[in-house]
Amino acid sequence: MRPSDLAREHGLSTQAVRNYERDGFLPPAERTASGYRIYTEVHAAALRAFLSLVPAYGHAAGGQIMNALHRDALDDALVLIDRGHSQLLRDRETLDAVRKAVDHLTAAGDATTDPSTAPATRTIGELAHQLRVTPATLRNWEDAGILTPARDPLTGHRSYGPGDIRDAEFAHLLRRGGYLLDHISTVVQQIRTAGDTDTLATALDDWQHKLTTQGLAMLTAATHLSHYLTLLNHPAA
Repeated sequence: MRPSDLAREHGLSTQAVRNYERDGFLPPAERTASGYRIYTEVHAAALRAFLSLVPAYGHAAGGQIMNALHRDALDDALVLIDRGHSQLLRDRETLDAVRKAVDHLTAAGDATTDPSTAPATRTIGELAHQLRVTPATLRNWEDAGILTPARDPLTGHRSYGPGDIRDAEFAHLLRRGGYLLDHISTVVQQIRTAGDTDTLATALDDWQHKLTTQGLAMLTAATHLSHYLTLLNHPAA
């Protein structure tokens, strides 16, 4: 096969195919005596596998997975895949937690009405660890008006109460969904002032769709990767 043969199937340019080979996403092509690349069905399968990985795990992770396979490091590739699935599960769990909080807001008008069911307060370090973000991220959210933690009058240290924790969970989920801080701030303000969760519910439905789409993309990627490993005749395939 020529580069154009691989490119045509996916609507790519021939230069894109060459770039993917250069970056290790495809195995090295053999060359004719005159220097032209010769691609085979193995290369075609590699390209299908890489392109299926992008919507499932992202461009960077997809490239890392292919590079791991091409240096005969199957376990490294599987670790990257496992991390993607783990992140998707965390996103689903966070989405479920936020939906429950929204349901509580809708039913009671205030997620923190019952102190006995409210989460404990958190320091900035504790909340950052809980959400797997950096303290600097939480400070950025505060600057954007998303979080309004109390301050110790003596030390000035931040203290995140139940409402702050809820807002931080909202922000974390919506941020991962690609929403800008200004939009997230608007949603949080609506929740605080009017208890209007319609905007947030719409955003959560959109994120649910994204998670479902990503999960299906992972299934498709698994099929293409399995086929590619078979062609490579990997011992563990």
